[in-house]
Amino acid sequence: MAFNAALIAKDFPILDRKIRDGKRLIYLDSGATSQKPQVVIDAETNFYRLHNAAVHRGAHQLAEEATDAYEGARTIVADFLNAEVDEVIFTKGATESLNLVAYAMGNALAGNRFHLKTGDSIVVTEMEHHANLLPWQELAARTGATLKWFEVTAEGRLDLSSINSVIDDNTKVVALTHQSNVLGTINPLEAIAKRAHEVGAVVVLDACQSVPHMPVDVKALNIDFLAFSGHKALGPTGVGIFWGRSNLLADLPPFLTGGSMIENVTMTSATWAPAPRKFEAGVPNMAQAVGLGTAITYLTSIGMQAIYDHEIALTSYLLDGLSRLEDVHVVGPLTTENRGGAISFTVGEIHPHDLGQYLDSLGIAVRTGHHCAWPLTRKLGVPATTRASLYLYNTKSDLDSLLDGIEGAKEYFGA
Repeated sequence: MAFNAALIAKDFPILDRKIRDGKRLIYLDSGATSQKPQVVIDAETNFYRLHNAAVHRGAHQLAEEATDAYEGARTIVADFLNAEVDEVIFTKGATESLNLVAYAMGNALAGNRFHLKTGDSIVVTEMEHHANLLPWQELAARTGATLKWFEVTAEGRLDLSSINSVIDDNTKVVALTHQSNVLGTINPLEAIAKRAHEVGAVVVLDACQSVPHMPVDVKALNIDFLAFSGHKALGPTGVGIFWGRSNLLADLPPFLTGGSMIENVTMTSATWAPAPRKFEAGVPNMAQAVGLGTAITYLTSIGMQAIYDHEIALTSYLLDGLSRLEDVHVVGPLTTENRGGAISFTVGEIHPHDLGQYLDSLGIAVRTGHHCAWPLTRKLGVPATTRASLYLYNTKSDLDSLLDGIEGAKEYFGA
């Protein structure tokens, strides 16, 4: 069956809304958060209505049902990523997932493979979201390790010309985004992972902008840890995923301690349960995990390759349309080669915030600002941009409205 975004959009109640004096909502901000289909809303609601109890606790029927639903969602995520079930850890979001691995490494004692010290290095890139930069800055400061990075070219690609000196024998961690939330750039993981593993470093992947939009196979990517957000993948807020190879999770110290994550406790010591329980202290976000499982089932039913192909067709259409508008400058790759559907741009002297407000008056929701990537926007000399981020429910008609809106803004602001 041919991909039909207009039909898919009917599954999302919010897309029926009228805003700004009766205008149709055109949602082009899925890079910030995606909208939710009715089945996800129902799944979360029904958990509270029918099955609400603390998972992994109690012997009553509700506790059994809640645990089955929660662990069922874990299995859905594992299958989606081609991971082992015990490698999938629920967190409250990708930011927590990335802080989990960085903070846990900071807890590693001498003799542990994750122990960092002066002389070691951590490698990131200039295009990282703050969520995959600040935790590594903090880890370097706490351990004495050196923070290094790959620079970004004027075309919005990583400069790998000095890969062997950036990733060297002292490198312990390489943390990078799979797809830039600002540029749309899809990074060359194969070369980076190969070099990282040559020197014994682990690869941490921020997959927030890739997992919801394209097929992602953690085994095929040859990475070691991965994080993504549920709310960007049609799921609820307040839930995310941290994935790690089982042998690495066994050595990684816990991030939080408390109930559920222990094997044995005395008044003076404790031992930890194996992963994933070791990293899920306390009562988890159960309903949100169930909602995420339903969201992933929904995405799978449509097909991740079909979603990716649809988004690439839209990206090509929008890039072509923007190239025809005078005084519009796209920040990032100008073709669809190794890029996704996050498209940032500037329009002459119109401030992005003003442009965003004008588009909002037409019912068009876009993102403006630095997109939580200050080092990148400063490097490229554009402190702020307007970003349209595309998803499975967007159509060419949405993009035509955006292009018309940009022309209207130019006229309105006299640009």
